[in-house]
Amino acid sequence: MSDSLKLQPPVAPWYKHRWPWLLMIGPGLSVVVGSFMGYIAFTQPDALVVGDYYKQGKAINQDLKRDTIASDLAMATSLSYDVASARLSGSVHSFGKAYQGPLQLHLAHATLPEKDIKLLVRPDAAGNFSVALPMLERSRWQVLVENDKREWRLSGIWTWPLQRSIALHADEEL
Repeated sequence: MSDSLKLQPPVAPWYKHRWPWLLMIGPGLSVVVGSFMGYIAFTQPDALVVGDYYKQGKAINQDLKRDTIASDLAMATSLSYDVASARLSGSVHSFGKAYQGPLQLHLAHATLPEKDIKLLVRPDAAGNFSVALPMLERSRWQVLVENDKREWRLSGIWTWPLQRSIALHADEEL
């Protein structure tokens, strides 16, 4: 053997060098994160997807008729939430006069249907109502106010607590 081969130090196996490990960190991390994201995607159902979208679409036309009726009645409502007393209060008016019939109030959470709030309220002679409500979660709420027979409706978006109150007018929706 030649002297040059004897003078070279022995070469360590590949797994004792740092460069292969450094190069494998990226793909290995991608596999771990991808597996975690796959787990989340398959274990958490998507609440925004509707199974029967055609039936839901047909129902939109009926809802538009209720918006027109609310406009014909010049319906208006205002809602506010008081954190200190844990009460949701508001008023409903038709042609500027107090509306006294029973109302259905629906606060729909933006993404989680199990957090939706449905209330049945009865305004007093002045059109005002107040109902106890536990802490209103910080969210973007879809507000739906309608009479008990579901003949008309007022709807809007309430970003609580950025908006401390909301006012809905039928003419603004059309």
